[in-house]
Amino acid sequence: MRQRSIAGCYQNNVAWLYILRVGVVAEVNPETWRVRVKSGELLTDWLRWNTQRAGAFKVWIPPSIGEQVWLGCLGGNPETAVIIGSLYSDENPAPGSSLQEIVITAPDGARFRYDAAAGALEAVGMKTARVSAATRITLDTPEVICTNKLTTGTLEVQKGGEMRGSIAHSGGEFTSNGVQIDNHGHGAVQRGGSWTEGTQ
Repeated sequence: MRQRSIAGCYQNNVAWLYILRVGVVAEVNPETWRVRVKSGELLTDWLRWNTQRAGAFKVWIPPSIGEQVWLGCLGGNPETAVIIGSLYSDENPAPGSSLQEIVITAPDGARFRYDAAAGALEAVGMKTARVSAATRITLDTPEVICTNKLTTGTLEVQKGGEMRGSIAHSGGEFTSNGVQIDNHGHGAVQRGGSWTEGTQ
């Protein structure tokens, strides 16, 4: 692999020469947002790493040791180097293979993927997930499936539904159509097989 190439640009009719080098991240300092890069025999000073946004909107995706990056050295001087971006490598290959997908992976195995061809969004591999909104979260879809336990502070069903399996209730009253199911009386009760009339 070639470690460097020469390029140039013009600004205000002045020609600027800069050298592009390929290197590998050797050290990372998350507190100062800087890395040191090993390129051939060169080990750079601490350099700010590249980010997609650093204004009103900010993106934090820190680089990792072993990540391959491009260095742009103004005037050919490594002390002026700027990290231009990252490159896939044999050690860190691309996580996707389709031109119709976005894929983000994390060191713990978590994976975010959107497949535009199928219109499918997938987020897997997390231990926990939290979404917090001050006013409301809306799930606008014909069906929501929860494969295991669902815990909620309150519940309001507006258009009916069905329940199957054993249901245990405790800790409060249970009413249906104005009748308290767990504590009510029956009128006109007689011994034998007579029909019980009404509830209260």
